[in-house]
Amino acid sequence: MADLKVVIAGAGGRMGAANIAAIAATAGIALHAALDRPGAASIGKDAGTLAGLEGLGVAISDDVDAALIGADAIIDFSAPAASVTLAQKAAERGLVHIIGTTGCSEADDAAIAQAAGRGARIVKSGNFSMGMTVLTSLVEQAARALAEYDIEIMEMHHNRKVDAPSGSALMLGEAAAKGRDIALKDHSVRVRDGHTGPREAGTIGFATLRGGNVIGDHMVILAGQSERIELSHRAQDRTIYANGAVRAALWAAGQPAGLYSMADMLGLAK
Repeated sequence: MADLKVVIAGAGGRMGAANIAAIAATAGIALHAALDRPGAASIGKDAGTLAGLEGLGVAISDDVDAALIGADAIIDFSAPAASVTLAQKAAERGLVHIIGTTGCSEADDAAIAQAAGRGARIVKSGNFSMGMTVLTSLVEQAARALAEYDIEIMEMHHNRKVDAPSGSALMLGEAAAKGRDIALKDHSVRVRDGHTGPREAGTIGFATLRGGNVIGDHMVILAGQSERIELSHRAQDRTIYANGAVRAALWAAGQPAGLYSMADMLGLAK
């Protein structure tokens, strides 16, 4: 069986490098092309070299249409607008599209879902770690079982991260909201400042920390009157996200067109 031919979007970034390295280390999948934004310093450089590997003979380009010729899949940790454009092109070509981009708006998510309905096989997640996917399932169960407990979500990332709360934190919040059968957008508290008054029952709070080179720490706290449960995940290396994305691409290649999550891939979705 031929290798799955993958285009890496955001190839000049840290996750792009991790994704390229994961592809090089995995059987059944091959780097087909690498993309970065127009004007990026990475353009024209060998994707393997930038990823800390030997040269792979694949130069990073900003020509999306040329990169997609002959491709089977896209692994995309880029920016919301780029991910929407790539989803539309994936739909036109019937490609697999793995989206790890965070900071997407409701309109962006709607456009991505529409692309999945038009022929793309999309796996979108705020976090491609296997451990985080399992944690998300546990949070949903805990929120459902401990209905009277207050829920707070804490996350910390490196000082270059541009969106807050993180996609992973929002994913955990959505899981908690699902367990409570409520809409997160109507019950989330993103900022507390000044004289806020007592905590409103039934809300889901978020605390965002930024500093240093922290890859990703997340904790969900369920606080009752006499006990506190803390469910946490700490990323020690970006390879966990890249390995999950590669695994998702191989899995999605065997699925019909549609929008999927990591929970679908691991059989945890209900």
